[in-house]
Amino acid sequence: MINQAKALKLIKLYQYVCDRYEIELQYHCQRFTNNSRPDFTDQEVMTIYLFGIYEEQRFKIKQIHKFASDYLLGWFPKLNSY
Repeated sequence: MINQAKALKLIKLYQYVCDRYEIELQYHCQRFTNNSRPDFTDQEVMTIYLFGIYEEQRFKIKQIHKFASDYLLGWFPKLNSY
């Protein structure tokens, strides 16, 4: 689990990503899948990616996924496997 200060940053980042996604990003990015309603959303993917890079200084996808699996699973229970 992450500490309270980081948890608040994660919540704010998730809200920001969701807001930007609804306004603009959904028109510029596209998930290549037949599933139009995935359990793990694009907003969640972007939030974990940005949080991993900015807060945790993890720059490789595998490192970010490992961090999310170890510390953010409570926040993102539908996290896919690597």
